[in-house]
Amino acid sequence: MRFVYLILICFAAPVAALTAWLRGRRDPSRRERLSDRFGRPQLEVSKPVLWVHAASMGEVQAGAVLVRRLLKEYPTHQVVVTTQTTTGAARVKELFGNQVQHCYLPYDLPFAVGGFLDRVQPRLALILETELWPTLFRACKRRGIPILIASARISPRSFARYRRLTSLFKPVLSRDIVVIAQSPDDAARFKLLGAGDVRIVGNIKFDIEVSETVKATGAAFRESISNPINLASRRFIWVAGSTHPSEEVAALAAHRRLMALQADALLVLVPRHPQRFEAVKTIIEQSGLTFVTRSSGAVVDAAVSVLLIDTMGELLNFYASADMAFVGGSLAPIGGHNLLEPAALAVPIVVGPYLSNAQDIADRMLSAGAARIVKSTEGLGDVVLDWARKPEARKKVGQNGANVVLGNRGAVDRVMALIAERLRIV
Repeated sequence: MRFVYLILICFAAPVAALTAWLRGRRDPSRRERLSDRFGRPQLEVSKPVLWVHAASMGEVQAGAVLVRRLLKEYPTHQVVVTTQTTTGAARVKELFGNQVQHCYLPYDLPFAVGGFLDRVQPRLALILETELWPTLFRACKRRGIPILIASARISPRSFARYRRLTSLFKPVLSRDIVVIAQSPDDAARFKLLGAGDVRIVGNIKFDIEVSETVKATGAAFRESISNPINLASRRFIWVAGSTHPSEEVAALAAHRRLMALQADALLVLVPRHPQRFEAVKTIIEQSGLTFVTRSSGAVVDAAVSVLLIDTMGELLNFYASADMAFVGGSLAPIGGHNLLEPAALAVPIVVGPYLSNAQDIADRMLSAGAARIVKSTEGLGDVVLDWARKPEARKKVGQNGANVVLGNRGAVDRVMALIAERLRIV
């Protein structure tokens, strides 16, 4: 199986590189540092390295608190963060600036992996969530580099795919790798794939840190759109965050119903992927609602019904300004996105039925009365109208969410203890 895998990777890697280069005609960031993918990262390595891999923007955001702890507790080390996506790379830069170094994860080819490890020489590899790379893991084990898969999770759908390839993954998971699972279900799935050392520590996402700067930015935005004559007259603001195709249409339909109740209500629409910004702009134009884009810098006055966020890294700031939030990827069959960001800000949440990407978190939120679930565009509109009419009810739901976050903290402390343990061993 390993031989077949290597043959497939040898064919897939050039195709992926060519695709990135061609897409770079429209998005130059896709051509950025293609040499990284082939094991030639342009890094300045001057200290012992702690390496963190976070595949995309979501993993980067979730792992931010862990990276900050590494920076604080290991000041004599250098933190290198790898991603696979350009949006993940951009988020690393936004969150950490020059505090960490970034490069893209190499393709899982022996020469690319070898070149990367020769250059970086990590003392420890910390892989976030579900990233299993057989060639990379084998190379780390040969070099004695400890691997920890932190906040590890496998959805039932992904597990079904991985299990068909157990013979490929079992040899690299069976020893010398610590799987730090989010939940007992995740731990059981990893054991069935052949993992030998599995610990259950909870989900590091619950250790989310919301800075006072974020809260202040949200409050400032709300104040900036208030009625200058009657400041007591609050505009109802709701955020549709991390949306996918069809979800923008649903949010706009719900907002049109809301405007019949509150004509000055504001929808803040935040598409998940930047390449869709123009398409979403067209969807709003077709809806007939008055809107401005964030990038335009236009004033969001009472005549503006929709604010399209066509910039990156601002979703949390707008959650901090909101009366309620719809978290996308859940009404479309994607699997849902981060519920904990609005919850940590005590913002009430509505989601669709597709929540497999973080089912454990969703179950906790729903059972605690910290979110409401809908199955249709009409259902979304019903919840928006209900919460617009009932501020006390939505406030209670928001507080329930904040309590869920507070009650499940501590996973990062447990992960840091395991990191210290592995570093002592080597």
